[in-house]
Order: sequence, then C-alpha cells, then structure tokens
Amino acid sequence: MNSIVIYSGCSQGLSSVMALGLRCFRLVHPAFCSSLTALTRPVSEVTLQTVRGRQDDRGQYMAYAAVPVRHFATKKAKAKGKGQSQTRMNLNAALVEDIINLEEVDEEMKSVIETLKDNFNKTVNIRTSPGSLDNITVVTADGKLALNQIGQISMKSPQLILVNMASFPECTAAAIKAIRESGMNLNPEVEGTLIRVPIPKVTREHREMLVKLAKQNTNKAKDSLRKVCANAINKVKKSKDKASEDTIRLIEKQISQMADDTVAELDRHLAVKTKELLG
Repeated sequence: MNSIVIYSGCSQGLSSVMALGLRCFRLVHPAFCSSLTALTRPVSEVTLQTVRGRQDDRGQYMAYAAVPVRHFATKKAKAKGKGQSQTRMNLNAALVEDIINLEEVDEEMKSVIETLKDNFNKTVNIRTSPGSLDNITVVTADGKLALNQIGQISMKSPQLILVNMASFPECTAAAIKAIRESGMNLNPEVEGTLIRVPIPKVTREHREMLVKLAKQNTNKAKDSLRKVCANAINKVKKSKDKASEDTIRLIEKQISQMADDTVAELDRHLAVKTKELLG
C-alpha cells in the first residue's frame, strides 16, 4: 500500500486517514464481536468459531478461539440466595428398604408430634379438668404408674377435683407429691385417703406458668425426636456393607431433613398453644 502523507490543514489528507481507519475497523470488527460473544458463553459451550473477514473485496476466513470464562456469584447474588432453603432430599423409600425403613422412621417422628398434642390437650389448659390429672406419673414401690391407675379421679365442683386413693392407700403420699410437682400449679390437700385438688384461678401468672410448662413439654418431645433420629442413623451406619458411602450419606441427610421438618412442626404447635394460653 502506498504511503499516505498527511499535511496539516489539508482536507484531502484527512479524508484519506478516515478512509483507512474505516477499512481497518471493517477488518477488526468481526473478531471483536466474536470475542464479546465468547465472553458471555459458559465453559461447556466453548468452541472454535470461524468468522468471515473481508479484505480487498476477497473472501477470507479467520479462526478465533472462544475464551473460556468461569462465572462466579456476585456478593449481591450470594446475599439473595442466603435466605433460601437448601435443596431438599426426596429419596424413594423402596430403593433403600434393604438398609432402613424410612416409612417406619417417619411414623416414629409423627408419633412424637401426636404425643405432644395429646399432652397439650390433657395437661396444658387454662381450665384444669379431671383428665388433666390422668397421666400424672406416680412413683410407687411397684414402679411408675399413671395417677388414674391407682386412684379414682372425679370433679367435685368447678373449683375442686377429688382423687380417691382407697384402693391404693399406701400410694397416697406419692400421689400427693406427684400432683404437686406436675408443673400445673396445683396444691393438693389430703383427708385420709381422699386427695382434694383446688383448681387455681386463671390469672396472668397462671397463664405464664402454663406457657412455661408447654415449652418444657416441647423440649421433652424434641429429646424423644433426637433419640429416634440417632437410632435411625446408627442403623444406617451399620449397613455400610450393603450400600456405597454416597448412598449412606444421602440416607442420613434424608433422615436429618425429616427430623428438621418434625422440629418445625413441634415449634408450630408450641406457638399455637402459647397464643391460646396468653389469650
């Protein structure tokens, strides 16, 4: 190409330079666009792209390798996903039945929830009823027995419950102790083998005491749940010869997820009961 001499103030020279610049851009432009496209594509789609260039009105092909780019999450994206729940496991119980019966584990966990609900209905109520005393555990010489197994419980009046211990008079003192330590704010009185249990007035203090009792019962339920979960995971670990480490790990994760769901359900029942008690 002939040299181009640029004279200051010469419009013809300026026009020549602009024409040369445009011709250079026409050559570079396809490669430039191709590189930008490559930067926005994932690594899995990296290929060798061929673009068509044009020089002196003759077709010419030039190859440009797409640049592999690894995409990292920005701080904003991480913050957005931080509060989102983790991917949930959903193993098919039939596929792991040789290792553990997940349906039985699920039933055991549901049983913990039902026990807590039953406990709330019987022992954690604003109005104390005869049924509230039924399952109070009494420590006797023959072991631990429910109060309704050794005494006849009846409602004398809206303000008084009677427990007749005539069939097991030797357990009267133990029954009184159990009623007093039941956490229901009860102060029993004894007349021979007859235990009189005045029903406490519904005060703010009484309501708060019942909320505290509900929390204690919920914590006991969570302890029972932890035992169910631990027993299940121990059973899985003993079956390492029947499955791969990855499978064992997935089953353990599934059991932990089931336990987390049960804890959330226990907390939900506690929240509902607390609202009910505090009015």
